[in-house]
Amino acid sequence: MSCNKKSLLFGNKVVVILVFLLCLVHSSESLRPLFACNPANGLTRTLRFCRVNVPIHVRVQDLIGRLTLQEKIRLLVNNAAAVPRLGIGGYEWWSEALHGVSDVGPGAKFGGAFPGATSFPQVITTAASFNQSLWEEIGRVVSDEARAMYNGGVAGLTYWSPNVNILRDPRWGRGQETPGEDPVVAGKYAASYVRGLQGNGAGNRLKVAACCKHYTAYDLDNWNGVDRFHFNAKVSKQDLEDTYNVPFKSCVYEGKVASVMCSYNQVNGKPTCADENLLKNTIRGQWRLNGYIVSDCDSVDVFFNQQHYTKTPEEAAAASIKAGLDLDCGPFLAIFTEGAVKKGLLTEYDVNLALANTITVQMRLGMFDGNLGPYANLGPRDVCTLAHRHLALEAAHQGIVLLKNSGRSLPLSPRRHRTVAVIGPNSDVTETMIGNYAGKACTYTTPLQGISRYARTLHQAGCAGVACRGNQGFGAAEAAAREADATVLVMGLDQSIEAETRDRTGLLLPGYQQELVTRVAQASKGPVILVLMSGGPIDVSFAKNNPRVAAIIWAGYPGQAGGAAIANIIFGAVNPGGKLPMTWYPQDYVAKVPMTIMAMRAYGNYPGRTYRFYKGPVVFPFGFGLSYTTFTHSLAQNPLAQLSVSSKKLNSAIFNSSSNSIKVSHANCGTFPKVPLHVEVSNTGEFDGTHTVFVFAEPPKNGIKGLGVNKQLIAFEKVHVTAGAKRTVQVDVDACKHLGVVDEYGRRRIPMGEHKLHIGDLKHTILVQPQL
Repeated sequence: MSCNKKSLLFGNKVVVILVFLLCLVHSSESLRPLFACNPANGLTRTLRFCRVNVPIHVRVQDLIGRLTLQEKIRLLVNNAAAVPRLGIGGYEWWSEALHGVSDVGPGAKFGGAFPGATSFPQVITTAASFNQSLWEEIGRVVSDEARAMYNGGVAGLTYWSPNVNILRDPRWGRGQETPGEDPVVAGKYAASYVRGLQGNGAGNRLKVAACCKHYTAYDLDNWNGVDRFHFNAKVSKQDLEDTYNVPFKSCVYEGKVASVMCSYNQVNGKPTCADENLLKNTIRGQWRLNGYIVSDCDSVDVFFNQQHYTKTPEEAAAASIKAGLDLDCGPFLAIFTEGAVKKGLLTEYDVNLALANTITVQMRLGMFDGNLGPYANLGPRDVCTLAHRHLALEAAHQGIVLLKNSGRSLPLSPRRHRTVAVIGPNSDVTETMIGNYAGKACTYTTPLQGISRYARTLHQAGCAGVACRGNQGFGAAEAAAREADATVLVMGLDQSIEAETRDRTGLLLPGYQQELVTRVAQASKGPVILVLMSGGPIDVSFAKNNPRVAAIIWAGYPGQAGGAAIANIIFGAVNPGGKLPMTWYPQDYVAKVPMTIMAMRAYGNYPGRTYRFYKGPVVFPFGFGLSYTTFTHSLAQNPLAQLSVSSKKLNSAIFNSSSNSIKVSHANCGTFPKVPLHVEVSNTGEFDGTHTVFVFAEPPKNGIKGLGVNKQLIAFEKVHVTAGAKRTVQVDVDACKHLGVVDEYGRRRIPMGEHKLHIGDLKHTILVQPQL
């Protein structure tokens, strides 16, 4: 069929439309990736690896057996080469989908029938919802759009997302990409988002292949002359087990992720991409990864050329593959693996093992078998749908956090606040709202546009960008605030301040932003609302303590619909329910804490990190967030107050009398009764609202050396409660899963004694004792 312009000039309108639609279908199909086992392909249709009724592992081995060493080596890198004699097209492994399909990696491209994709809030904002079902639903929508783009020939099926590193330090430029500082939250986010991306896993099949990154102890980009390419993270066994590895283990165990990415940095003197203990022994051995391990881009090159870990490039290639690396993002393995084999540093069998892991994932994705199955009909009409755009708005609603609301100044009334001054460098931004690792958004609603739907607006930027190096625009901003019934200041950060390769030096608002807020607040005749866009925390103590600033909202980077969400919350169409997924520290905290110190626990003058270990003053604590209504908690039933824990054996190695604890690995975990907590949540205010029930555990102060835990989150549940109503949330406390702590050797133990559970302002004590 010819789809030239002439064919569209004849016939009536119906014919024209039909022809046009057929042209689009034809064009889309012609763009679909070639697949090896096309029935029309005489080269492969009779070969065993093309028989869909044969088990995948048999198909994979058959294919590997037909490849030459040179062909195998060219498949070890992200831009895998074609094998024409077997009908195999080239494939680009590198695509990104952190919070929507992105064109950061070369595997996805926008244009034509796919001008953009739904851009959800940045991960740190979505994490603030503490809503696991929302996290999974976002993953499902993102993978729908990814499959649609794959069907249209403009994207791959392997997405190197999510980033589940711990936000250890508030200055980290990539903290915005993470679910925050708590390892349990990061682990739950990882598993939920991965399940959404990968589908239900029926028949060992994948919708798309997710990847949890960057493994492990990766949370420094470029600080004070130290960069991620040269950084050696010195991490104790305790912190590795207790903090840094927790979300990756959850990603593999609970999420069944198809890939894990090793990081640039070294851990205790070894590059992670060449560490057999981290890769082969832990990810694949202990955690049983069903998938492939990929390097961060050029990581193998980095540990050879910049870290000088090996003497020759062939040794570097051999070290990474033998450690368990299956795929190199970058050309290094394509260049040097054959030399490593010839020098006897590596065998072809080692290469086969790596290939088996990557090809298995491609087989599970159906990439050899054509566009069959439940996702075959996804196309342009399934991207940027009304439902997807609504979900992006809903995610922003749920993630935005109300930090201050003096005298119930919010919500504003469209009747009383008819004119609103909208001021600040982030007041009319678009791309700032979607953060990094983003694609082309379907559409944008800026804060100014959102507020304009409720009131007449007087707009002044005040500053030329968030750097805010001058105060030339302050006078006009003050004049607007004097005239308006209310003032909204939209301030904060953007990718020029915090980003990949860019860590912050401090926690204050950049440049003259603080002065702008203070002067406008003083001039304003109506209530002043400060809205902050940022990934990391900001010390806004000045605004928190300023009575002229009536309210503070943290919007994170709220996605394509961020401006609408901010306005809906300011004017009361939505009741905020987000909670902070990270501690907001005062500026003087960072003077005491070099980013290069990885220790989580406090010692000497070192104050420790995150709410679990830090005991000093904060601007806003982890889990903080206000609502327009009020909630109270009560325990609906009397839960167990005593729990006896038994061990498979009881000896000094398992029950340690000096630490008064039992090793989790030797406990009879399956026989312990769970402690059900029935938490009754009452909405005692005037607004319907959502509330997050947090359950923290405070372990007993016994003899486990170096424990140092204030409290740790063991469970959280999101619940919607209408005004005047009650809802009951059940949380089952499991001794092995929830009451364990990690000792200095990296071993999980259950301390005997009184464990205090904190649920809001409630406390419940469980006495755990050994069953002798």
